[in-house]
Amino acid sequence: MGRISSFELLRESERETRKDLIITAATELFREKNFWDISMRDIAGTAGVSASSLYRYFPSRDDLFIEALLIDINKIEILLNERMVRGEGLEALTLAVVDYFLDNEPTFQMMCHFLMRGDETPGVNEKFGAVQLHFLKMFEKVVKTLAGGEEALTQLHIRAFFASLSGIVMTFRRFPGYTDQERRGYIHKLSLLIMSDGKGIGV
Repeated sequence: MGRISSFELLRESERETRKDLIITAATELFREKNFWDISMRDIAGTAGVSASSLYRYFPSRDDLFIEALLIDINKIEILLNERMVRGEGLEALTLAVVDYFLDNEPTFQMMCHFLMRGDETPGVNEKFGAVQLHFLKMFEKVVKTLAGGEEALTQLHIRAFFASLSGIVMTFRRFPGYTDQERRGYIHKLSLLIMSDGKGIGV
């Protein structure tokens, strides 16, 4: 096999740089607009590229969003692993997960988007499925470690725990009649209740 030429390496490097620029532009838009309202044309304009150029890097909006989601999942993984290394308890882990979703609305919206509308882009679905399995395995490892290797903690218990936390955030993040701070406090209480009352999940 021949060596890859310097030109080919440079071209690939430029391509990755351009992809990173586009993902960064999409992330900036997430802070300004609702996730559901962002179009490929919006992203192209923010990134300073033409719409046709954008589609050369990302065939669909979902292809772009799954790349952005992967970056955020890596951030969550780092956050949870840091808590595992520090030996923090399950209470701290529980609050860290729900706070991350509350503080990173676009990440939560993207996750819900792929979970609820997964049949629209099969190629992206496979990538999201791989990301989902990777994250759940990592979450299971962190929970078991912080629980002291509790044998009663099965995969089923831990996955039900995470799904419950996600459901609480989804249900109450826009709950009427509360301030943002009050909603967060209420979500914290519900999440800790799930943690303490869940079968095999204890403080």
